[in-house]
Amino acid sequence: MECDYVVVGGGTAGCVLANRLSADGRHRVVLLEAGPRDKSPWIHLPIGYGKTMVHKTLNWGFSTEPEPSMDGRAIYWPRGRTLGGSSSINGLIFVRGQAQDYDHWADLGNDGWGWRDVLPYFIRSEHNSRGASATHGGDGPLWCSDIRHKHELIERVITGAGELGVRRTDDFNGGDQEGVGYYQLFTRNGLRCSTAVAYLRPAEGRSNLRVETDAHVTGLILQGKRALGVRVQQHGRDVEIRASREVILAAGALQSPQLLLLSGIGPAGALRTHGIPVHHELAGVGENLQDHLQIRLSYRLTKPISTNDDLRNIIGKARIGLRWLLTRSGPLAVGINQGGLFTRVMPGQGTPDIQFHFGTLSADMAGGQPHRWSGCTFSVCQLRPESRGTVTLRGTDPFAAPVMRANYLATETDRLCTVEGIKFARRLAATQALSTLILSEEKPGPGVVDDAGLLAFARSSGATIFHPSGTCKMGTDALAVVDPALRVHGMEGLRVVDCSIMPTLVSGNTSAPVVMIAEKASDMILADAASAIQERRPALRTMPPAEVVHHA
Repeated sequence: MECDYVVVGGGTAGCVLANRLSADGRHRVVLLEAGPRDKSPWIHLPIGYGKTMVHKTLNWGFSTEPEPSMDGRAIYWPRGRTLGGSSSINGLIFVRGQAQDYDHWADLGNDGWGWRDVLPYFIRSEHNSRGASATHGGDGPLWCSDIRHKHELIERVITGAGELGVRRTDDFNGGDQEGVGYYQLFTRNGLRCSTAVAYLRPAEGRSNLRVETDAHVTGLILQGKRALGVRVQQHGRDVEIRASREVILAAGALQSPQLLLLSGIGPAGALRTHGIPVHHELAGVGENLQDHLQIRLSYRLTKPISTNDDLRNIIGKARIGLRWLLTRSGPLAVGINQGGLFTRVMPGQGTPDIQFHFGTLSADMAGGQPHRWSGCTFSVCQLRPESRGTVTLRGTDPFAAPVMRANYLATETDRLCTVEGIKFARRLAATQALSTLILSEEKPGPGVVDDAGLLAFARSSGATIFHPSGTCKMGTDALAVVDPALRVHGMEGLRVVDCSIMPTLVSGNTSAPVVMIAEKASDMILADAASAIQERRPALRTMPPAEVVHHA
């Protein structure tokens, strides 16, 4: 199979790239996804993410190595394994991060990645239910919708936060993130709007785009310092796909570095450990792993207003199902985390350093069985962790999961911020607005009273909030894997376009930023293609007429 561009990974970024690179009809594009098509109804119903988070087929179901800083626990890391990738299984939250995040990227030497540079790509991607504005798009492919009906819990959270000096906001994404309010969600008419729905579905009828599912890429085809294509196993067959222009890795922060390492691109010592010949030494592959660690406080409520109550029996389930069928609203249409809060808890912070997801449901773990009592969850995370981990190989088997070490809570700043975040959650629960609604704190519970106890609780129960990033970081330093155009340093015809290129983790959920990265990357890729064509034209114009005709 031959094409101009082969995109490895039909996830959040891959679907965007497949659409944009094939749009003008000039380029042949092949999109490869290891998982199945996104047919499951649990993908498309927003509340279904409680199912997809633990689905054996639609989810890679990774786990970290036992984390010494987390009581020796292996932390479950769900990642999407279907068209749309993690945008098909995530919590649907629309958050861009802070303007300062992107300005920091630019300050690190990544020209063209400041807030003013990336904002047009956020806007281009977006179809906001509120319409277009100076900071939002009104006609892009990716729908961002308001939660149509207010919830008593979230309204009380907003009022309680006001008692603590946090203002209400209707927009976390205009550049100033601070405040409390309802999240907008990646939904359209009560259904999930993944990048498979928003970008891939409208493009699949194009003759120059080929989408292959159940296609697991096992390695890159390299010649010298150029990528020529990929090796794929599909339905028991080994296939080679050649790309005349570029191979684009969009397999995510865990599997893009894994594929580079399997192909002999990475730290020489790590490659030799597994007997992999060093094709191109690149020290930063798999380094710089970052993630948001969430600490989930659960509360028992004084009255039955939570999603737990809706899901407790067949009558409740039928009621919310009928509501969705008639009005495309209610719990089925909005998932679980409806409200958010961004504020500062550490001294000297100019922008928010913690984020909350307020869930109208409580369970022992994300995706777990709801409690039998009326409950809610306050999930808090530190926005800009200092801790860094790694992604390495387990061996040479391309079907084996990589070795992931998050190294959570490795720095004093991370430990202090996490404890302060938990303490802020408790202050919020004790406000006048919420104290009459909350019957008791179930976790960590009233027996945990000091900072040491709160840190111990974080170590024993903290979990990923599903934002691994940074393992093929963009930059110009010794550990940078890609340049600001996302081309792999020292290689030709090879780029990485996904969450792994983030030099530092954005302050919030990562789905919208990855869409932006893919939008911007598609422009850079097409610009390079146009330049290559222009460079060849003068040579053709100076050839004798007969020779031109002969070649034509």
